[in-house]
Amino acid sequence: MRKPISSGAVVILLAAIISFAAGAARMKITSSAFPEGGTIPSKFTCDGSDTSPPLQITGVPSEAKSLVLIADDPDAPGGLFTHWLVWNIPPQTNSIPEGAAPKGVQGTNDFGKSGYGGPCPPSGTHRYSFKIFALDRELDSRSGAKRSQVDAAMKGHVIAQGELVGRYSRKK
Repeated sequence: MRKPISSGAVVILLAAIISFAAGAARMKITSSAFPEGGTIPSKFTCDGSDTSPPLQITGVPSEAKSLVLIADDPDAPGGLFTHWLVWNIPPQTNSIPEGAAPKGVQGTNDFGKSGYGGPCPPSGTHRYSFKIFALDRELDSRSGAKRSQVDAAMKGHVIAQGELVGRYSRKK
């Protein structure tokens, strides 16, 4: 006699398949300036020269047509705060030097400016995420677009992603 597969088993199977698929679509973004979960040196913040940290990118799928780089602070008092937004980065890009912007289109960060704006938490220790996304197309978003516009344009086109998280608190 055959027993029906319980809904719990189906959920576990689907979760395993999704987990495997997500694992196959992982990229890696790292920095020689700080380790994953480590402290971001003040030189890359508003307390220093406010230059962007060096970043290395690996695991870009061969079918990627472009990359998107987003740096944000999920701990900001008003909610998610975008520090850097660049899209249509060539998929062959494997490093971004310190203080440089990658080739691509720059968006408007939540400081109201184009380019990188470093960590500058008003209080406490905040986490800062440097996210890299591989897309199956280039985006049509215009230069200076805001995060919500780029997020909407990316929807359904992300084929892989990676994240580097650093922490920073200001010295009083």
